[in-house]
Amino acid sequence: MSGEKISPLAGKPAPRSILVDLDKLLAAYAEVRPDPSNPLQRVAFGTSGHRGSSLDGSFNEWHILAITQAICDYRAKESITGPLFIGFDTHALSKPAFKSALEVLAANGIEVLSSKGGEFTPTPAISHAILVYNRGRASGLADGIVITPSHNPPDNGGFKYNPVNGGPADTGITGWVQQQANHYLENRLAGVKRVPFVKACTATTTNTHDYLGAYVADLGNVIDFDVIRGSGLKLAVDPLGGAGVHYWAPIAERYKLDLTVVSEDVDPRFAFMTVDWDGKIRMDPSSEYAMQRLLALKDKYDVAFACDTDHDRHGVVTRSSGLLNANHYLAVMIDYLFRERKHWPAATAVGKTVVSTALIDRVANKAGRKLYEVPVGFKWFAPGLLDGSLGFGGEESAGAAFLRQDGSAWTTDKDGIVPALLAAEVTARAGRDPGEVYAGLAGELGRAFADRVQAAATSTQKQKLAKLSASEIKLDTLGGDKVEAVLDKAPGNGAPIGGVKVVAEHGWFAARPSGTENIYKIYAESFRDEQHLQSILDEAQDIVDKAIA
Repeated sequence: MSGEKISPLAGKPAPRSILVDLDKLLAAYAEVRPDPSNPLQRVAFGTSGHRGSSLDGSFNEWHILAITQAICDYRAKESITGPLFIGFDTHALSKPAFKSALEVLAANGIEVLSSKGGEFTPTPAISHAILVYNRGRASGLADGIVITPSHNPPDNGGFKYNPVNGGPADTGITGWVQQQANHYLENRLAGVKRVPFVKACTATTTNTHDYLGAYVADLGNVIDFDVIRGSGLKLAVDPLGGAGVHYWAPIAERYKLDLTVVSEDVDPRFAFMTVDWDGKIRMDPSSEYAMQRLLALKDKYDVAFACDTDHDRHGVVTRSSGLLNANHYLAVMIDYLFRERKHWPAATAVGKTVVSTALIDRVANKAGRKLYEVPVGFKWFAPGLLDGSLGFGGEESAGAAFLRQDGSAWTTDKDGIVPALLAAEVTARAGRDPGEVYAGLAGELGRAFADRVQAAATSTQKQKLAKLSASEIKLDTLGGDKVEAVLDKAPGNGAPIGGVKVVAEHGWFAARPSGTENIYKIYAESFRDEQHLQSILDEAQDIVDKAIA
């Protein structure tokens, strides 16, 4: 990432001075009343649910009570009558948010299935549970709530709704829920039904589900464990103190893998982390700064991997390349899966976002598969993964999901566990680790040089960039090559990118505002060299500067 100031703390163990004060954080959750006239304190669903911190009034008890009632209203409106699967991760605000949500769900008489024994629940385990329950049903369908801010810092909370397709809710749903929730906030929760937590726990509608057991038992239908077991590979995983922390040992035991769990520590301050690029603690398995603990062990194992806090993102560490670039590993997975999954239908397509590497386009072309390119956000892949028309959906931020070996749906939300385990399957079958496999792919299809620049932007500037249309970009060449396409809509589904993408023969760039922070991002890639990449970035920066001026 260029254009950003790297903190002197980056990659170093988190000093005590930056650890979150848990007592203060939890007190603020209960005591701070959000002000709905302040845009920063309203309910706002970004690319993945409502996120914020109790300390600044953006993730508090009132938010959760209002959102949960809005979800109950949505279920009633859409006649969703099956159980609601709910789970939470290891962030400090996740458990209190779960309690608040359960008080509202029980008061509304909704059948709720939470984890057996209060176990943390990864995002993919919720999606998997919804799909397994709904398979073969036409009515009485289930949906779910995932309580997680993903890999965000320890003072953050997050709350996400997954409808009956098991994936992240689309903008039509989140827009409705957001509006309804803000209506409740504006009316000081008038109309929100709620019972005390003790009563909610003992309600006849409140039950448990063995997420861990069900998910682990089914994994053999998506990963080929026989080939891993037969290879004698030494594997390691760092759960980064996340929701899947207790999943890995049962996976190793059931499938007889030589898998070392580096740490099973759970600490809501995440004091064991090394600090990310900007001086914040962030459980991001695609960041070399955050992944120092596992990188220090890379030569001890044939392949190692990590997942973020809700286990919907993956990071792969190999002897040959250290932490494998997220885009590079997407290309490796696609190349491997579309060759080795013999029971996938020939029409099954490859899903990628507009800011993922163009190497994926080349891999899909080589495999004779259709490419389905969508805006940023995993919700765009959910319908295709559900009906099997997409074999794989992946994002450049290390989030992916793919079909079972028989070509049916596994999850329709990101699953960090399955791509992590696939790294072992790839290594076992190829006799080379994913870093070496990528090197071979790059040698055959072209080596990509990529970078991402981000810079501060006001909300007005972000709006200008999001509304930028292709017709406003007057550009004949990019990096010296003829421009082949200027896009403001994704080629796969025609949905607005919320920014622009410019494509030339040997490179491309895309510019869009962040959905969660006051910044914009420019992604660029060259299939020539670093100098060519820089010229693309310079031209892109010039276009963005003029657009938001």
